Amino acid sequence: MTIEDKIKEQLDSNDILLYMKGTPDFPQCGFSAQTAQVLKQVGVPFSYFNILEDQELRERLKEYSNWPTYPQLYIKGELIGGCDIIMEMFQSGELEKELKAVASD
Repeated sequence: MTIEDKIKEQLDSNDILLYMKGTPDFPQCGFSAQTAQVLKQVGVPFSYFNILEDQELRERLKEYSNWPTYPQLYIKGELIGGCDIIMEMFQSGELEKELKAVASD
């Protein structure tokens, strides 16, 4: 299985997936911490992958997504964005709306 196959499998298997540094309970950077906290606040279950545990996936995901930084939030396999975008969506109410729509599917 290639790294791209692994990424596709993860995205296909998880409706809401956060690629982050660390875990939601023990984030390893401020942006990952902020994003995980917002997702917890919305109250919809989400999956995560600690990109610090797989250096090859960490590098290839940047190419796959064409997004250079972490965290990266995906909903239904689609890249939503990083911390700044997630925070804007949270403040506008759009994030909660999208996450709850996915959770109710």
